[in-house]
Amino acid sequence: MPISMTNEMMRAIIMDHYSNPIHKVAPKDDSYQRIHMHSDNCIDDIDVFVKFDNDVIVDACFTGIGCTISTASTDVMCELIIGKNKEEANYLIEQFMHMMHEEHFDEEALEEANAFVNTSKQAARIRCATIGWRAIDSIIKDENK
Repeated sequence: MPISMTNEMMRAIIMDHYSNPIHKVAPKDDSYQRIHMHSDNCIDDIDVFVKFDNDVIVDACFTGIGCTISTASTDVMCELIIGKNKEEANYLIEQFMHMMHEEHFDEEALEEANAFVNTSKQAARIRCATIGWRAIDSIIKDENK
């Protein structure tokens, strides 16, 4: 567990991003890349949108239905990747996946995403926590083709 975050702080971050997601909005125009993601073992059924300006992510948002973990995690992820170039976003995705699989990860880079560190202890919730991250990863890979 990140030393700087208590369980209460983690719970507060997750609940705030679930109850008041900043980035759970429809895209502003049709210039966004879109991917649909769903889970077979949860209610998660979301569309994730990313807008690039060259290699920089200038906006990210999502719509749809998600459980507490997927909604909060996707909202935090959007916040983290906006303003990052593709390489920086890939690094964040990689670090989040390392955290989910209980591998060494860069706590400092993940900022509020550290709130999901205990999710790995509930295997079924890993898919929920990573759904938005996997969506962004797919969009970036498609964008690089």
